[in-house]
Amino acid sequence: MSVVTIIQEVKQVHPEYVVMTKVGKFYKVYGKDSYILSYLLQYKVKTEGRFMTLGFPDASLKKVQSVLESRKINYLILDSRTNYSIDEKQDFGNLNKYKEVYEKSKTFVNNQNRINQIYDYLMSEAYDEKLKEKLAKIEKIIS
Repeated sequence: MSVVTIIQEVKQVHPEYVVMTKVGKFYKVYGKDSYILSYLLQYKVKTEGRFMTLGFPDASLKKVQSVLESRKINYLILDSRTNYSIDEKQDFGNLNKYKEVYEKSKTFVNNQNRINQIYDYLMSEAYDEKLKEKLAKIEKIIS
């Protein structure tokens, strides 16, 4: 069974938990959870196949847990060495802010991706004389 399949099964039981999976010396999160950690910790979201994912080194786990706990977001930690059983669980019950933070994070990550696409386009056009006109329009909007 693939890691993604296991995560999907865990998310069916625990839909409002950030599920972090330890693989070697890194932790990975998938889907909505990657948006949340990107929003809260400015980690970069990547696409792997059909899934959004994010990874961070195991040395950063305490920091991630601290941020999730301060925001009252439920989380689970799974470990590949123990056949993806739950190693740690934090449940804030009715205080859980998963949905609320996810909505903000989805907007944040989508806007960030769009800004990055615009930046990449502008950089690819950096030697085009017509770029001055485009930049003048952008500067007018932001000033």
